[in-house]
Amino acid sequence: MESYELIRLLLDRDRLAVAGALAAQAMSTDDLVECTGRDRRTVLSAIGDLRAAGLVGAEADRYHLDETALRRAAQAVAEIELPMDPVIGYGMTDDEQDVLNRYFSGRTLVEIPTGRAKRQVVLERLAQEFDVGRRYSEREVNETLRRFHTDTATLRRHLVDEGLLDRSPTAGRSEYWRSGGRVLGT
Repeated sequence: MESYELIRLLLDRDRLAVAGALAAQAMSTDDLVECTGRDRRTVLSAIGDLRAAGLVGAEADRYHLDETALRRAAQAVAEIELPMDPVIGYGMTDDEQDVLNRYFSGRTLVEIPTGRAKRQVVLERLAQEFDVGRRYSEREVNETLRRFHTDTATLRRHLVDEGLLDRSPTAGRSEYWRSGGRVLGT
């Protein structure tokens, strides 16, 4: 996981509360529930995310913050960000490339725009990763989106909401297909 993704994890209030409590001392799940005022499910979810990112370790029934991993992440974030990879801007207008350059470092989406117009440009670019006429499982959509950003659920939802992907539940599993956006020549 990239350093800026680790920092993004900590921007969530629940994960930050759990990490902050663990910065003071190692704690059990019950201790974290009491200390943070969050419910057990929220605490367990935050612990899972932080462990997956390598920020939290476990010994017996107690969790601890891995300060070395946090320091490494902070040092890496301080380094100069990469410019947007030209592949990201391929087929986009100059104005769209300016927007993409703001939100991409290399081929990684560093932030999902909150403004609809800018988010639409980013989503238009991400939609190009999906072939017209092909159906994708939710897992395949997530794998594709994860190459750009860790919050695949939000990106997937925005793509559907903006009409760039369409979704149909099939026997308990969702299928997705490209339903909008421009199609670039090969």
